[in-house]
Amino acid sequence: MRRARPGAPGPEKAADKDTPDRAGKLFRTMRVAYLINQYPSVSHTFVRREIEALERRGVEVTRFAVRRSKEKFLSAEDQQEAVRTRHILGVGAVSFAREAIAGFAGAPARAVGALWTALRFGWRSESGLLRHKIYWLEALVLAKWLREADLRHVHAHFGTNSATVALLAARIAGAGFSMTVHGPEEFDKPGLISLARKIEGARFVVGVSSYGASQLRRIVDPSFWGRIKIVHCGVEKAFHDGAVTQAGEPVFVCVGRLSEQKGQLTLIEAAGLLKREGRDFEVRLIGDGAMRGVIEDAARAHDVADRVVVTGWKAPREVRGEIERARAFVLPSYAEGLPVSIMEAMTLEKPVISTYVAGIPELVIPGENGWLAPAADAEALAGAMRAALDATPAALSAMGRAGKARALERHDIDTEAGKLEALFAEALGEAP
Repeated sequence: MRRARPGAPGPEKAADKDTPDRAGKLFRTMRVAYLINQYPSVSHTFVRREIEALERRGVEVTRFAVRRSKEKFLSAEDQQEAVRTRHILGVGAVSFAREAIAGFAGAPARAVGALWTALRFGWRSESGLLRHKIYWLEALVLAKWLREADLRHVHAHFGTNSATVALLAARIAGAGFSMTVHGPEEFDKPGLISLARKIEGARFVVGVSSYGASQLRRIVDPSFWGRIKIVHCGVEKAFHDGAVTQAGEPVFVCVGRLSEQKGQLTLIEAAGLLKREGRDFEVRLIGDGAMRGVIEDAARAHDVADRVVVTGWKAPREVRGEIERARAFVLPSYAEGLPVSIMEAMTLEKPVISTYVAGIPELVIPGENGWLAPAADAEALAGAMRAALDATPAALSAMGRAGKARALERHDIDTEAGKLEALFAEALGEAP
């Protein structure tokens, strides 16, 4: 199919979208809205890839975000996305109030109903009634923009506040709503974010792994299970094109936010065990976060400050280079959905060391394309790292090739975008 014109962030009403194909027949370009809390972001490149893959299939995607990301943009692609994204809280206080009033005036009865829904969500939430009133105001603004652009469906990434705003806006605008739930945050507090009510109010809900879909099933009546679908996050061909298979130096690369759930402190402890054995290696932590100081203190406490390097965030091409030079990729997570960084490492033909957590065992097969250890078990993690250091180049290459084959089979972004396109088509009552 031809590539559609990407969705512009402006408020003008959409023009006629009946477009002739090469045979002269008319077809209607599928048009959807996306809402993310902060976008674009260095940790949300998978959302950008998904949008771009949908657009390659001819779907027109209009980007909305609640607020701008505070992170520094590390790629030209993210800078372009920032220009193409309309931010609800980026219009200024006066304009925000004016847009919210107009959003209410456009559908007052539905707006009052959405306010009641917001108050029900906020009654027992962790963020409270006041915050949910603010979500309602944000939804009024988004609903106005959806009506102006004649957008009949809005999809949210993450089941937290962005899904709340999207659901409320859809009800005010008379549009459809869907969401992708990644975990683990949503699974930790489903009652506090009214996740069950959001599933019940959605045309469909996406889990990014079988594990994720199972957790969604746990919290709703089986009559709603049919609307829970699995669409994996994906890796695009450009990321792994030209990758060179190599055993790598005795270096372990870990990519991710420096946080409790990623388990970097267990990795530091495992590094201490290996150093006491006299092993030669280096651990490179690519990322940043609230726990950076704690992790650096732990490296000194375990006497591995000379073996552990915290690099901060890097551009995608630099991350790729770090992974290609490594012996193995390691992510000792305590809680996850299904990390995109693991599938990226696998497409670069690197064995992966991770944990028996959430959707990770659906991708990493011990002995075939990597190693798995129980979460928070430093000795088991050290054992997996030891095995990677001892493995022959031929064995590492074979594991890398097996990993790439599995990742591409399950996480090709264009294949997964096709699944989403079909779900949007069904929700809109259109043919893909």
